[in-house]
Amino acid sequence: MSGSASGASGSAEDRSAEDRSAEDRSVSRDEQLTVVHVVRHGEVHNPDGVLYGRRPGYHLSDLGRQMADRVAEHLGKRDITHVVASPLERAQETAAPVAKAHGLDLATDARLIEAANVFEGKTFGVGDGALRKPDNWKHLTNPFRPSWGEPYIEQVVRMMGALDAARDAARGHEAVCVSHQLPIWILRSFVERRRLWHDPRKRQCTLASLTSFTYRGDRIVSVGYSEPARDLVPAHLLAGAKPVKGKAAKGQSKAFGA
Repeated sequence: MSGSASGASGSAEDRSAEDRSAEDRSVSRDEQLTVVHVVRHGEVHNPDGVLYGRRPGYHLSDLGRQMADRVAEHLGKRDITHVVASPLERAQETAAPVAKAHGLDLATDARLIEAANVFEGKTFGVGDGALRKPDNWKHLTNPFRPSWGEPYIEQVVRMMGALDAARDAARGHEAVCVSHQLPIWILRSFVERRRLWHDPRKRQCTLASLTSFTYRGDRIVSVGYSEPARDLVPAHLLAGAKPVKGKAAKGQSKAFGA
């Protein structure tokens, strides 16, 4: 009888130890820091200034490839364990040097894709007369949704999903997600509790920039921003710069739909 009692007691103690161990792991997980860097791709070869949006066939320019290499260099000593990109070529090409530098496979997440836009494939900018065309007016009625493209709230939902998935894939380490300017800015605006409608000229999300989200457990505790390739970015593409009118100079991109 005493042997059985002793065995039962031992089992109870073992279970208690297992419970304590699980509790310790749970607390550790809740306090674990994970950083997800959301990178905007580098400059795209687009001399005609087309709003390319989700269209295939738009690749990084030579300058854009330099920007991608700069990002990879900047992140070279970071604890990157997961790299994922939008399915569009310019995002994949920006992410590739980062994945290579860390010996990682490059994953793809469709939720990181550029925002849909009804003006995709057209030139739509300052000085091209687009706002004077009656056919375009019906798409410009509601800047708060917006009426010309994918609703801001839908961008928030998919980008938060991609961000959380990257966090889970790199928990306790760092991840890199390569995406596009508007979805990144909408994501940051949501996390920082700003209104989602905005002046596009004032987005702090230049080419090859990093918007970095730090998680403690599953909760975002801070947002950082850096521009490791700022010296490579043409002045007219920096935040707050005046838009280029008409066609861009030869070999220069207006970066529409970026």
